[in-house]
Amino acid sequence: MATTTQIAECLKATLSSNTNVRIAAELKLAEFFTSPEAGLALSQLILAQDADSSLRQSASISLRKYVKERWSPFFPSFKGSAPPVEIKSQVRQAVFQGLSDRDRKIRSLCAHTLSEIANCDWPDEYPDLLNSLIGLLSSGSPDSVHGAMQVFTEFIKSDLTEDQILPVLRQLLPVLLSILGSAETHSAPTRARTVSVFRQCVTALFMVKDQHPQAVKEAIASVLPVWLEAFKVLLDMDPSNDVSNANNWDGLLVRIQIFKTLDTTFVSFPRALGPYLPQFLNISVNHLHILYPTFAHYYLNDDSFVPPTSEDESLELPQLICPVLDFLAAVTRSGKVHDWYKEVSLNGLVSSVLNFVQMSNEDEETWTNNANAFVQQEEDETQEYGVRVAGFDLLGAIIERMPAQTTRAFQSAITQVLQSSQQAREAGKADWWKPLEATLAAVGSQAESILDCIEDEQDSGRQKPIDIEYLLTNVIPSILVLSEFSFLQGRGFVFASQYAKLLPVQSAGQYLDAAIQVIESNDAGVPVKISAVKAVHNFCQDGEDSVLIPFAPRIAKDLGPFLHVASEDTLSLVLETISVVVEIDQGKWVTPDLAGSLVLAILDVWSKNIKDPIFLSILSDILASLAGSKASGMYESVVKQALPVLNNAIASAKPSESWISGSAIDLISSLVRGCPESGLGEGFFGLIAPNLFKSLLESEDRDVLQNGIACLTLIVRKDCNQLVAWTDSEGRNGLDHVLALVARTLEHDDEHAGLLLGDLIIHLFRRTGERVLPVLPQLLQAMVTRMITSKTATFTQSLVIPFAFLINNQRDVVLSLLESMNIQGRSGLDILIQTWCENASTFQGFWPSRVSTLALCQLFAAGRPSLQNLMVKGDIIIKPETKDVIMTRSRTKKTPHEFTSIPFPVKALKIILQDLQSGGESAALSAKHGHFEDVDSDEDDEEWTEEEKLHQGFKEDELAFLSDMIGPKGMAFDNDELLDDNDDEDLKSDPVSQMDMQAHLISFIRERATNEGANFQAVLDQLSIEETMVIQRILSS
Repeated sequence: MATTTQIAECLKATLSSNTNVRIAAELKLAEFFTSPEAGLALSQLILAQDADSSLRQSASISLRKYVKERWSPFFPSFKGSAPPVEIKSQVRQAVFQGLSDRDRKIRSLCAHTLSEIANCDWPDEYPDLLNSLIGLLSSGSPDSVHGAMQVFTEFIKSDLTEDQILPVLRQLLPVLLSILGSAETHSAPTRARTVSVFRQCVTALFMVKDQHPQAVKEAIASVLPVWLEAFKVLLDMDPSNDVSNANNWDGLLVRIQIFKTLDTTFVSFPRALGPYLPQFLNISVNHLHILYPTFAHYYLNDDSFVPPTSEDESLELPQLICPVLDFLAAVTRSGKVHDWYKEVSLNGLVSSVLNFVQMSNEDEETWTNNANAFVQQEEDETQEYGVRVAGFDLLGAIIERMPAQTTRAFQSAITQVLQSSQQAREAGKADWWKPLEATLAAVGSQAESILDCIEDEQDSGRQKPIDIEYLLTNVIPSILVLSEFSFLQGRGFVFASQYAKLLPVQSAGQYLDAAIQVIESNDAGVPVKISAVKAVHNFCQDGEDSVLIPFAPRIAKDLGPFLHVASEDTLSLVLETISVVVEIDQGKWVTPDLAGSLVLAILDVWSKNIKDPIFLSILSDILASLAGSKASGMYESVVKQALPVLNNAIASAKPSESWISGSAIDLISSLVRGCPESGLGEGFFGLIAPNLFKSLLESEDRDVLQNGIACLTLIVRKDCNQLVAWTDSEGRNGLDHVLALVARTLEHDDEHAGLLLGDLIIHLFRRTGERVLPVLPQLLQAMVTRMITSKTATFTQSLVIPFAFLINNQRDVVLSLLESMNIQGRSGLDILIQTWCENASTFQGFWPSRVSTLALCQLFAAGRPSLQNLMVKGDIIIKPETKDVIMTRSRTKKTPHEFTSIPFPVKALKIILQDLQSGGESAALSAKHGHFEDVDSDEDDEEWTEEEKLHQGFKEDELAFLSDMIGPKGMAFDNDELLDDNDDEDLKSDPVSQMDMQAHLISFIRERATNEGANFQAVLDQLSIEETMVIQRILSS
């Protein structure tokens, strides 16, 4: 049994500077933890007011560790020896008492420990916790409120269920509001926590609004206005007062939480916030104006020390600026504040944002010394969130809603910044370049929108809203020579590349040449060199081949050496740039020597970053481009250099090093993608086949199997004869090995490995013809058998679609074969049709969706009794208890979904009609020009224009664009340019992809109605009213 005295001595020893003493004490303490009384002893030490503060804090930290390790099996780190119920009760009481301790650190530590206990014990073993905490909040004691608020911050977030939220909020929110308003009694950090908890309450209400719509509506109507009024009062106070105190900026904490809460509230309940929006938007802009001098002093002009909070936590002004910008962006993007933007000075707002997106002193220091950090801030995917990113996002939201006005505001800002920067430079100010760099960065970040706006305005006969050509001709060239201001110089290169479309051919070549010179220079610094690479990437990605071809060999040669020394984000940028360079003019300019050096460098990068999927993807693209180069003999040269290395990697990879073989197979696939129409070339498959099949038949790694299946699919497509002709030492050919792999994959429990299996099987059917017939019955039976246990939609699709392909070509042969199968007492046809009907709506991809629908048409027309009499799952049965309720997993377990049972022909026709409607016909067949059922929601449409009201909140051209995009699986049914990227070239050129699908389906329905008469009418009688109306429209049109 561990006594309080023993544990106290042990804790003191753990603080010893003597390593041996400290380690021995820690081991002894771990031994004490096995005693049920240890937790109680620690809790008593925490409350011992006469004990040293460091000992009490140590006891608090140790108690939290004890709770995680000994309290309950609930915790993942539980080690056994849980204390009895009575001791737990005493510990909980002591920790709760610690929430009111005079020592702030003790209160905080007890709050963390109690939160852990609450996660485990509340509400079953600790039912009075909630009322006790609310009692502390109501006590009026600043210490008690401080301690309780820290528990609530975690408690609301993680422990309340949907049924507990509403009752708790009714008790809690009035108390929180009282604390928020008591600035004289409670500290700013405590008051900020009340807003944080309120925000979590808003989120919680949003999560349950579908389950308790009326209760949530009443709660929002009664609670939200009071809090919003309080927020308005607090935010109306001059924010400069909160940053004038040299000791702490605690007041900012409340503002930070309020703006975060406004953002959350607007996203969750926009209608409730609607009447207050103009006021809060004005307040937001006011904050930006008032706080900018402080921001400039501490972050742009000086490295002055920012004071911590009164609780010794770091606090930075950007923590407030970012939520302000985020709130403005969210509201702007919604389009609900047209009138406000008519009144506000857009020029002033844009200028204010441009002030904040300047590079800070910390940015300058970090980006100068860390190339990867500098690359990250330039890339949308890797940008570290901060004021600069938030500012660009707000500008993007504004220009999205008001392109012409915003672009004119950019022009005004540019004119002003050019003048003020020149004056600052002449006055000898060292940071004169920062506003100019920020403005160019901001205007560059919106290049796509600005270019579209310029084009739209000119097409409409109006004047250009911004003169980018003036900048490119008269401003940027002078910036490119300012080597002492490397960030501005680099920004000039990137800006020019972002607006390369506006450059004359000669100027584009001059800019590109200047960027290449920087890359070649030994004196250029990191920022400008990276900017030059980024500029080259942009020029090569969007430029004309006629401009790029003369520079392409030079760029590739210059970038090659970077591959050996760059890392992380910088290496990624270099690889992406090489990737676009080798595609210039289909690589006709690439020489064997250059290709050889690039292949060696690529393989070197691969060997050093073999586990990085992003690098592997880019390397694969580069190899495919090099292999596919139109230069004479290039494919053979690339394969000769790369294939032996990759084949050896597969051969030498240990079973525990599956990532080596998996990535090597992936790179081999890239070589196959680049092969010419004549095929893979002599000996290609013979070299890799032994190691490839050995790896695939032995590996248990899902990625290796999936990459291998993808590689074999490509080989079947590109040069199937080479695969079939190859034989191993035992006389088995490549087709035998592929079928063995298919069989093994079907037996595999992990469906991830078989997601691409359907593509392989389809291409085998397409390419091998009669050579696959001897094993076809066994293959189809294995696939049908696997359908019974298939769990994922994608894997199920890979099993069904090959049957759809075969049925479209040999319907009656396949159906006879399926009817003859007996699998676990069911026919193969029954298993296939049931699986197909249940999953057809989830099929992805342009060609698979089409071939499935066409095959269902074939089955519908077959007239076979085995299909006519087959009953399948129909529509879901709506019960009173589940109507208008979101069915979570737990609810579905308690009340499982039930479905009707209908004949297969009825289900097939339902699926066909569904695909027909989603192909763009629904507007014509189901409704007239978008008169849709009104849906009650929180989205307030009061500020929509008349045009937007006519088109569901969009302008007519916006709705037309979405209508073009929305078809089955998110694309226009017959838009060949929008074929799914996953559909390979073979399938894109397949007649199934090229046919007029809508016309075919309409013709099919009319033909069935004419030829089948009463039978077709019997099917129609079982359709829904909406489906019947669609049929009637087809037959009557």
